[in-house]
Amino acid sequence: MLETFPSFEITPGLAHPLGVSEIESGINFAIFSQHASAVTLCVILPKSDGMIELALDPQKNRTVNIWHICIKELPRGDVLYGYRIDGPQSWHEGHRFDNSIVLIDPYAKLIEGRRAFGDVSNKICRFFGTYDFNTLPFDWGESYKLPNIPEKDLVIYEMNVRAFTADESSGLDPDQRGSYLGVIEKIPHLLELGVNAVELMPVFEFDELEFQRRPNPRDHMINTWGYSTINFFAPMSRYASCAGGPVSASREFKQMVKALHDAGIEVILDVVYNHTNEADDKNPYTTSFRGIDNKVYYMVDLNNNGQLLNFSGCGNTFNCNHPVVMELILESLRHWVAEYHVDGFRFDLASVLCRGTDGTPINAPPLVKAIAKDSVLSRCKIIAEPWDCGGLYLVGKFPNWDRWAEWNGKYRDDIRRFIKGDAGMKGNFATRVAGSADLYRVNKRKPYHSVNFVIAHDGFTLYDLVSYNSKHNDANGEGGNDGCNDNFSWNCGIEGETSDAYIFALRSRQMKNFHLALMISQGTPMMLMGDEYGHTRRGNNNSYGHDTAINNFQWGQLEAKKNDHFRFFSKMIKFRQSHSVFKKENFLDKNEITWLEDNWYNEESRFLAFTLHDGNGGDIYLAFNAHHFFVKAAIPSPPQNRRWHRVVDTNLKSPGDFVTEGIAGISGTYNVAPYSAILLEAKQ
Repeated sequence: MLETFPSFEITPGLAHPLGVSEIESGINFAIFSQHASAVTLCVILPKSDGMIELALDPQKNRTVNIWHICIKELPRGDVLYGYRIDGPQSWHEGHRFDNSIVLIDPYAKLIEGRRAFGDVSNKICRFFGTYDFNTLPFDWGESYKLPNIPEKDLVIYEMNVRAFTADESSGLDPDQRGSYLGVIEKIPHLLELGVNAVELMPVFEFDELEFQRRPNPRDHMINTWGYSTINFFAPMSRYASCAGGPVSASREFKQMVKALHDAGIEVILDVVYNHTNEADDKNPYTTSFRGIDNKVYYMVDLNNNGQLLNFSGCGNTFNCNHPVVMELILESLRHWVAEYHVDGFRFDLASVLCRGTDGTPINAPPLVKAIAKDSVLSRCKIIAEPWDCGGLYLVGKFPNWDRWAEWNGKYRDDIRRFIKGDAGMKGNFATRVAGSADLYRVNKRKPYHSVNFVIAHDGFTLYDLVSYNSKHNDANGEGGNDGCNDNFSWNCGIEGETSDAYIFALRSRQMKNFHLALMISQGTPMMLMGDEYGHTRRGNNNSYGHDTAINNFQWGQLEAKKNDHFRFFSKMIKFRQSHSVFKKENFLDKNEITWLEDNWYNEESRFLAFTLHDGNGGDIYLAFNAHHFFVKAAIPSPPQNRRWHRVVDTNLKSPGDFVTEGIAGISGTYNVAPYSAILLEAKQ
């Protein structure tokens, strides 16, 4: 329904800033479209169902490629807006204009859509930009300060905002479950665990019901992971408590960040700039960029009928190194730092950021350099997932300007393979726990530029890694074709759940072995939410579409594991934090580590022992046995006036598996059990 526009005064407005801004003469709207021939601003006023449409005059309302208009006396909030845009219909040239669709402003700071997460009664929801110039600036508090944790001291906890408290077992009020405020309520758990940074899976606005817009094999699923961005500036509105909408979401996101910072915990955002929600040409979901200027915002193959290039595996690839797109991404990142005080970013499929506008890899990508050199982003941690779905694997080779860290996929694979007992992995295991110098000792890069992980959101959970040989993804509706096939997992003898006490104990040991290896490794450790109690997804290694216990944190299970599994995980994290020998600023030299090894080239050797020297006599001895038999390890002499104290033996039951003060009297030899590890500390 169209409405007659009220008697507001309209002027041509300004070309900058892009998006909506409040200027002296009113509310200014500005949007980029190089190839558009017609742009219409669509506005819905507060308490109105009708849409007002204002056609922009290309002679008065266009400055080069930016279309703009200013409306005086327009309300300062609760206004919904979007654009209809028309242009060339030449598909083969990369255009996808369709003026029947009201499009979201790429620079909208807030997005209004359905209010309640997963509300299937409103699955075909329209999303609009909105703004709020009424609310006073957020009060961060006089005593507020940023944590500013050195990268070498980080312990990252990858988590999903909704899944963290969505389950009834969280004990939260139903209106608060799955929200930013829900995270605040569970900060005591994060502190008890010992982590000091959370890496939030995507919190930019996305449509969780995108799979349900048309009949398809995945139309039973709800996208809970959020790797399907609608807008790069707006916080996910359905993470607001009480279905409060975008303004509440913005405020509560800041409350969450402030509370985490007050607890000494940094906030890193998992950001998805490699593709958007708009899918492919076969089943497009046009909400914004595709209809505004597809040829600019996406990589297209002009030699193949203007088809979208797909290096993301999701149907489209954002054209990150186009100057206009690059500036959009930079402005988005600056917005999250300046407005929301986040501490860093993890870039999903970051190798896409290393491709030119035609998809060709480039050695010095302008966007990656600009992020590294940007003054606003200078205090931020910047982490690349250094691969994409087009085969551009850049682990250890991501263009970095000595600033970028990387998810170390080789660390994950080598640690998994050694711990589960694969032959010929001892040397690789040693290289990884020592900081992956083969990958990162280049120029001024540091060990902490390797983000070490055994488990991440995609792939098996830690429990499933030791319980399943194969993925079990039938629930995803893709015939088991989705998810990685190379998991380097071992079920310890039986696939899936079992009541066998031996296998249960072996799995418990293996999970502790993995966690121990992660926490004693040089570099930046990252663990996954739920691994601290042994969360299972029943073998599903690609659970992006399940708003159920498959993904949701099970607080009851945590309580059941508090005195065993959780205790070990928490104590190991805190042990790392209190021992600088695991957190070196520079790569280890020969005076800082002694490899107790003369069997490097024996492919069948699955035992490794070494000593880390802290320079003050507080040495740490470590031994990992991935054999199926006991190994009698020769324990070296401790430093002068010190004795070895056993802190960890993963073969022992809790609380013997971790004794913070250590058990004295260890000397000579130690029988290291099959599939177990020990840690000794030299103490007076």
